[in-house]
Amino acid sequence: MNRVDEFLIEPERYEMFESGRYHFSVDRRQFFKQLGCGLVVLCVVMPTLAQESGGGRRRGGRSPQPPAEIEAWLHIGENSVVTVFTGKAEVGQNIRTSLTQAVAEELRVPANSVRLVMGDTQLTPFDMGTFGSQTTPQMASRLHKIAAAAREALLDLAADHFKTDRASLALSDGKISKSGAAEFVTIGELTKGQKLVKSVTHEGAATPATDWKIAGASLAKVDGRDFVTGKHKYSSDTSLPGMLHGRVLRPTTFQATLQTVETAKAEALPGVKVVRDGDFIGVAAPDVLAAEHAVEAIRAKWTFKPQPSNAELFDYLRKNASQAGGRGAGEATGSIEEGMKAASHKLQATYNIAYIAHAPLEPRAAVASWEGDKLTVWTGSQRPFGVRAELAKAFGIDEKNIRVIVPDTGAGYGGKHTGEAAIEAARLAKGAGKPVKLVWTREEEFTWAYFRPAGVIDINAGVRDDGTITAWECHNYNSGGSGIRSPYEIPNQKSEAHGSDSPLRQGSYRALASTANHFARESHMDDLAAMLKMNPLEFRLKNLKDSRLRAVLEAAAESIGWKTAKGGIGHGFGLAAGAEKGSHLATCVEILADKATGSVKVIRAVSAFDCGAIVNPNHLKNQVEGALVMGLGGALFEAIEFENGMITNPRLSDYRVPRFSDIPKIEVILIDRKDVASAGAGETPIIGIAPAIGNAIFNATNIRLRSMPMVPNGLQG
Repeated sequence: MNRVDEFLIEPERYEMFESGRYHFSVDRRQFFKQLGCGLVVLCVVMPTLAQESGGGRRRGGRSPQPPAEIEAWLHIGENSVVTVFTGKAEVGQNIRTSLTQAVAEELRVPANSVRLVMGDTQLTPFDMGTFGSQTTPQMASRLHKIAAAAREALLDLAADHFKTDRASLALSDGKISKSGAAEFVTIGELTKGQKLVKSVTHEGAATPATDWKIAGASLAKVDGRDFVTGKHKYSSDTSLPGMLHGRVLRPTTFQATLQTVETAKAEALPGVKVVRDGDFIGVAAPDVLAAEHAVEAIRAKWTFKPQPSNAELFDYLRKNASQAGGRGAGEATGSIEEGMKAASHKLQATYNIAYIAHAPLEPRAAVASWEGDKLTVWTGSQRPFGVRAELAKAFGIDEKNIRVIVPDTGAGYGGKHTGEAAIEAARLAKGAGKPVKLVWTREEEFTWAYFRPAGVIDINAGVRDDGTITAWECHNYNSGGSGIRSPYEIPNQKSEAHGSDSPLRQGSYRALASTANHFARESHMDDLAAMLKMNPLEFRLKNLKDSRLRAVLEAAAESIGWKTAKGGIGHGFGLAAGAEKGSHLATCVEILADKATGSVKVIRAVSAFDCGAIVNPNHLKNQVEGALVMGLGGALFEAIEFENGMITNPRLSDYRVPRFSDIPKIEVILIDRKDVASAGAGETPIIGIAPAIGNAIFNATNIRLRSMPMVPNGLQG
């Protein structure tokens, strides 16, 4: 049994928690008062688990350190409502539901009695951010253990309440009862009026996946009705009394320097406030239209230096490459030279990856309000604490004077790690003396947000006549090292990721570089199989020992009918597989391709996916389907075009994303591994669709396409 210490908390004794290890902010104490009396369960976050929970607080730009204090995660109110605190953000991946399931499972309470407070730097424990498919393996795992500890504490209290041995008690549906007796007490009644805090020095034993009843089931989306009726509010719906609307004057090109500016005409407009802070110039106005007119009235002159265009991108990246660096870089086993000597056949090829935009449904948005030297910002972000740090640096104030609140956000895909809109709104609010709301236009989102990195990937491989791969060397320039190492059994491997001087701003994108590296590797695998006249599936299985990867490959191939699938002129089948972030995926596609018209149509896609124990089957299926559709765009036609510091396709009318007419028949096969810890599923499902399509095109036309997107202007040999 866990050792439990009890503290009676009265208002005058809060000082005890303000010193040393026990710390609440004033706002959080007030929040608990609003929740009413109840049981607050706090769990010691051990240093070894710092990275799981987000660890310590980022100060002065240093890496997060293990926390020194106890952090509050869970509150049980006298009405039996369970309030859970997490720094994670809901950006459409539906973690509000899956984390609810984790807590409800362990506390044995109805899921609709659990409330999540998310992404609020004043109320939630510090968290590194919502990225890397880490919410399920880390935060859900943590909340399972926290809630299990709370369950054990409740049983201790119930044993005192009933004056009985806790072994005779059962907790179910939020009620604790004695074995064989009709008498019960709800968890709210049990904690009513006690104002107890229990400090748990060891986390409770979580329920194994084999025994899950709420977790592991297809629980409906929390607040799902509000989403489909439009009642649900996002970051861009946030509104404050008396707020103004902001717009920012943007340079004509990247890397531009402001020379002169004339703002008199804008300042003369009714209700308009022009705000200037160095090279930052913006306006705050009574409404969006007035703000737009005010920005248009400003006359500015800029100077800029010549910059590369997308026509010269790939040569530029290679010429400006640095030494190997980044995750997955510099990995080597055996000797490439010896592996090549042992090969009967060799194949060398280069693959190019274009910049693409995140294109979230909701562009960046923020509302900022100052009260003296204290700043509150509502914004859509995957890193609320990271945005708080950016704001502190921008305004030279302490983080304790800044509160960042992240409402549910209309998608991120790795594109909302930074706080540009928050800083801009805060600058405008400070200059205007009133709260300011700033919502980026679609063109601003396409131009001034960061992009998925472009890249050049060189692969050189050797293989024996019997299909055994003897050597594999891969060099990735600029797009990154995620997923760069081959999962196949190759005795001589070398994988290196090289940075480069990117001409465009770049950053995280769903699955990072795994999409690029899997596209190159799985395309190369098919070309090796073709060189040997081997079936692509048999070739992969011959060089693969990973049982989980073999299982998804075989499941997807069986579902699409790989054994009997016969490609022909204009009709092709392709497959690809990979593993990333603890998940395993195989994707098979069927396509129609017409050389005469240049059209390529994916008519069927099958993905088999294994991410360990499944938390919510229906929502996991949605994640996989969404990843397939998103990956379809980057595979076929999505690409940012730019010329001398300007994006030339900065709107949805020019930037092609998948349309309803592009969507194939999709089948998702979920492999539930209850013997394996749950991994995240937001990223890995996207990595297989591009190479599978490329391999199907090759099967149908004998044309090998080695650039993503593959057919931005139709099929070309």
